[in-house]
Amino acid sequence: MNLNEYASYDAIGLARLVANSEVTSAELADLAIEAVQRVNPQINAVIEHWTPTVTEGTGPLAGVPFLIKDLAITSAGRRVELGSRLAEGLVAESDSYLMQRFNAAGLATLGRTTTPEMAFSTETESTLQGPTRNPWDTRRSAGGSSGGSGAAVAAGIVPIAHATDAAGSIRVPAAFNGLVGLKPTRGRTSNGPALDEVFAGFGVQLGLSRTVRDSAALMDVVQGHAPGDPYYTAAPAEGFLAQVGRDPGRLRIGLLDTPWNGAALDSEIAEATQTVARELETLGHHVERVKAPLGISWESFVEANAHIWCATLVRWIDGLAAATSRPINLNTLEPATLACYAYGQQARAVEFAGALDVRNLIARNVAGWFDDFDVLLTPTLPRLPQALGTYSVGAETMDGLQWTARVFEHSPFTPVFNVAGTPAISLPLGMSLAQGLPIGLQFAAPFAAEDVLLRLAGQLEQALPWHQRRPEVWVGNA
Repeated sequence: MNLNEYASYDAIGLARLVANSEVTSAELADLAIEAVQRVNPQINAVIEHWTPTVTEGTGPLAGVPFLIKDLAITSAGRRVELGSRLAEGLVAESDSYLMQRFNAAGLATLGRTTTPEMAFSTETESTLQGPTRNPWDTRRSAGGSSGGSGAAVAAGIVPIAHATDAAGSIRVPAAFNGLVGLKPTRGRTSNGPALDEVFAGFGVQLGLSRTVRDSAALMDVVQGHAPGDPYYTAAPAEGFLAQVGRDPGRLRIGLLDTPWNGAALDSEIAEATQTVARELETLGHHVERVKAPLGISWESFVEANAHIWCATLVRWIDGLAAATSRPINLNTLEPATLACYAYGQQARAVEFAGALDVRNLIARNVAGWFDDFDVLLTPTLPRLPQALGTYSVGAETMDGLQWTARVFEHSPFTPVFNVAGTPAISLPLGMSLAQGLPIGLQFAAPFAAEDVLLRLAGQLEQALPWHQRRPEVWVGNA
């Protein structure tokens, strides 16, 4: 098997080759490492790689090369640096629960991917690790905070990679890189044992892939309660992979094409949204434009998130400083991170409690949207990928609230579903012909209704296929 053949398969396809003894997992790992060496210098998505210890298994992803994000997950004996100079060189002592499940599934983890510092950004350009470049146009952002995983999967280094999402960090790089990005329901996957809720329950973990079935299979092998987890969400009896390819039935779909902050859409994104809405009607679904009010102002929503995010960040940073014996200043943290740290230090308990009240309000309001609709359709992002180096302009003068507002302004359609805890998926259903860039569309569903999303996503994957599109940087071209 050569690199072109390797990159033509999704994760389930590679696992079937291993199961049928047509290729070994070790051979696939060697190809993945060769892929890193060939294309990573162009995109800077993988910051460290190694020869994996391959565990033979029988699951749907056994033997498949895999990468983990440099945040929120730990692999014993491997560095976990959170994209920060403060944590540089820090080595994990043990596997987190999610890492244990990746290993048990037979995934062959062979490296770490880039992340912005502390994942507090929807782009990936850290001082420690440098900018991650979009394989479709290396002058542009790969998104964030799972930008390294997104760029690696889009370029064909691996078919699937770990990712996290607390305000859009799975769905943003999915949209920018032309991938499938499923944010699961709160409680689907474990953040433990070192972490519990992650930003009061906003943060979840799963992955990025090139096919709907790969994302479904990944959730099958890692979902479920772990000891001490604060949330538990039961899975469908038949699992998630079984949903892909099933008829979703005639769904009531609400179309929201204006974000809650009122931002205008790029014209090609607006056009792609309307095209997908028409296709949904052709497939037999009922589509109707909706407003979906939050119940509070956008500014109040952002402020509540800033209180939770920044206060949580203080504990992370203090712990890292203690572990590495480094000072907390501009020599170890980027200006935006340091500003968020200072903002979090000033937060009062009553403000944090008030932010939890906002979480409750949003969760109740979002649940009400689905009284009349089965699914909500939005653009994943209002704008196409920006040029590298533009996102953080002016960060040195911002406080923590202003930086949070910058992050949420970039991705206004995604964080509501983190606050509500409901599932959402970004699918690469459009293309900018003028720019040659993928366009992601987001579908959101009620709490624990990933089965609905996966059935609909599978139907759209057939109706509007994206598999033959290839970015400028692709291992099959190497």
